[in-house]
Amino acid sequence: MEKTIEDPPTSAVLLDHCHFSQVIFNSVEKFYIPGGDVTCRYTFTQNFIPRQKDWIGIFRVGWKTVREYYTFMWVTLPIDLNNKSAKQQEVQFKAYYLPKDDEYYQFCYVDQDGVVRGASIPFQFRPENEEDILVVTTQGEVEEIEQHNKELCKENQELKDSCVSLQKQNSDMQAELQKKQEELETLQSINKKLELKVKEQKDYWETELLQLKEQNQKMSSENEKMGIRVDQLQAQLSTQEKEMEKLVQGDQDKTEQLEHLKKENGHLFLSLTEQRKDQKKLEQTVEEMKQNETTAMKKQQELMDENFDLSRRLSEKKMIYNALQREKERLEGENDLLKRENSRLLSYMGLDFNSLPYQVPTSDEGGAGQNPGLVYGNPYSGKTTFPLSIKKCPICKADDICDHTLEQQQMQALCLNCPICDKIFPATEKQIFEDHVFCHSL
Repeated sequence: MEKTIEDPPTSAVLLDHCHFSQVIFNSVEKFYIPGGDVTCRYTFTQNFIPRQKDWIGIFRVGWKTVREYYTFMWVTLPIDLNNKSAKQQEVQFKAYYLPKDDEYYQFCYVDQDGVVRGASIPFQFRPENEEDILVVTTQGEVEEIEQHNKELCKENQELKDSCVSLQKQNSDMQAELQKKQEELETLQSINKKLELKVKEQKDYWETELLQLKEQNQKMSSENEKMGIRVDQLQAQLSTQEKEMEKLVQGDQDKTEQLEHLKKENGHLFLSLTEQRKDQKKLEQTVEEMKQNETTAMKKQQELMDENFDLSRRLSEKKMIYNALQREKERLEGENDLLKRENSRLLSYMGLDFNSLPYQVPTSDEGGAGQNPGLVYGNPYSGKTTFPLSIKKCPICKADDICDHTLEQQQMQALCLNCPICDKIFPATEKQIFEDHVFCHSL
């Protein structure tokens, strides 16, 4: 089998999948004389469009695939397919490449996809003198041959009708295929655009996911820090509660001079109760922070500010309490020192404190007029006698009692005046006032 320099495109397409009616071969001889060139003439049908890699091959009759060609020639593309003359083409096979035996062959048109689009009637390569052989037949054989020819003509007509129907179906199928190909190209274009959009969206989602993971890690670490801080605050609060209970228990045994401290301690206890409520709110807020991470930072900051304010208030209260405690201890120490000094003076004078004439009376009826030992009246009664004659107010010059006079009388009622040297003592320093008056009698 002879081949040209470049092999044609072939495939393993079987005969059942070929379309022999799209290219029609014209003027095909029954035999060709060996040693001469062979011209192959063919015509394109209306719906067939040739392509660059189409070719025409010579096949031995009985071939199964297009790979069994003996020789081939490339098809020349026409310039204008709409021209009627362009539909009729021809190629010439050189004698050197033609078969040398007397087997039957046929022309086949194969497109660049390896699909057969047309096939000719069979022919042979043999000398011309073979036609001179005289064939002697009987009348019966002639009639049989004529009958066979009629049947063949009838079958040929049926095949032509079938071929026309198939050509019509093929044209319809070609149009539908062209439409489907256009739809396929449109869908492929849309698919490519969608793939690009999906890829872009996927990249965007991956970036968002990485950012969310980083934010989640930051929120987790901050939540852990806040949890540790809350535990520390709870431990501090528990310690402060225990200390406060001890202070409340010890404060019950204090004297009446620490009433204001008790009130202050009560305020501290109320503040501690409020702090417990705030702590519960803080715990609820921490739980909500775990459930809603988007608002965690803001709520945590509010709780930290609130807790810091409570801690500052508690520290201020503790500082006030400690200052009052130190003041109390200092006053008690001074009181004890004065008592010891008073006892020493009494023992030095040989007097008993219970026998002194300036002791504090047991009832409000014992005034300065009922105790002859008090020259200026009882200074511990808490009552101040005013003279009958009312002087003018040194500020507003009013003869009657005015606001300035009442304010001055209230100040005198809250203070203890020494009847000897007119020294003023606060009402809370009764013991010091007694010792001072006693020193005047020495």
